[in-house]
Amino acid sequence: MELTTDDVRHIAQLARVALSDEDVERFRAELWSILDHCQALNEVDTTDVPPTAQSFNLVNVERDDEPASSEPTDDVLANAPRREADYFRVRAVLD
Repeated sequence: MELTTDDVRHIAQLARVALSDEDVERFRAELWSILDHCQALNEVDTTDVPPTAQSFNLVNVERDDEPASSEPTDDVLANAPRREADYFRVRAVLD
């Protein structure tokens, strides 16, 4: 499968990244190299290799969930550009 400049422009649009024509060509070559490497990995025989999520026998290291005091609200909000009562005031993200 060939990676076209239109494919790169589409990926850039999905990522909300503006690319110049030079960037498109450079990323087309880099993405093609990555895809070519992935294809080589697909050709490796993994018949006798068990599926794994990680290669080390690690377990989650968790701390005890105990309540602790936090900074006073006024101290936390002291440097906030805008606040409303005991909350940070931010621009609306969703309509």
